[in-house]
Amino acid sequence: MTLVLAGFVKGAIGSGVPLIVVPIFTVLYDIQTAIVVLLVPNLLSNMLQVWRYRRHLLPLRFLAGFAVAGGVGVLLGTWALVSINEKLLSITVAVTMLAYLGLRVLRRDAELGYALANKLVIPAGLCGGVLQGAVGMSAPVSVAFLNFMRLERRVFIGSISTFFAAITVVQLPALLSVGLVTWPLAMASVVAFLVIWLAMPLGGRLGQYLARDVFDKVIMALLFLIAMRILLDALLTSVNG
Repeated sequence: MTLVLAGFVKGAIGSGVPLIVVPIFTVLYDIQTAIVVLLVPNLLSNMLQVWRYRRHLLPLRFLAGFAVAGGVGVLLGTWALVSINEKLLSITVAVTMLAYLGLRVLRRDAELGYALANKLVIPAGLCGGVLQGAVGMSAPVSVAFLNFMRLERRVFIGSISTFFAAITVVQLPALLSVGLVTWPLAMASVVAFLVIWLAMPLGGRLGQYLARDVFDKVIMALLFLIAMRILLDALLTSVNG
């Protein structure tokens, strides 16, 4: 049921699978299992959405810079993981996200124009990749960055899926190199993808009826849930520690 819901949300808004699946799988198994099981779904579902929305992507140069910077960031984040305070980083990210959402609520007309976004795309991609490598989630930067551009739904989904697919490609050899990918988990990952893939068209049909302002609010709600999850995880870690 968790995977079906994740596929539905993915089809509707182009993001949200880790937010739904990782907490449940972490409780049932562990974080390493959750990451490996989502490997194939993250890669293939995003590639499918890139193909589906290929006529609605942001300019190639923009996306290439975003994706390549994200890949570099993943490597830096993975390397830095052993030397940074993960909890402090996570809390900083969550507070920054809440500040961004507060700005959007107070300044509803605020928007990141393409000219400025084009200047910020490399730093945004790099920061998103670093977060993916360090704490396993790029959305606080990558999704927020594209959301602030106020993109039309198809452009947003195709573009964010390009970024997600690129950083997953970088993560794949990293997970293989440390021996986390086993045959049973690889098969579970394929099965998870099939379930998510079957549910995605249902969400896609619903998403077609979302007006632009409603879609924008759904993405903001997703970001809010991510921030709350980060803060809750940090709180639980402090209590258990």
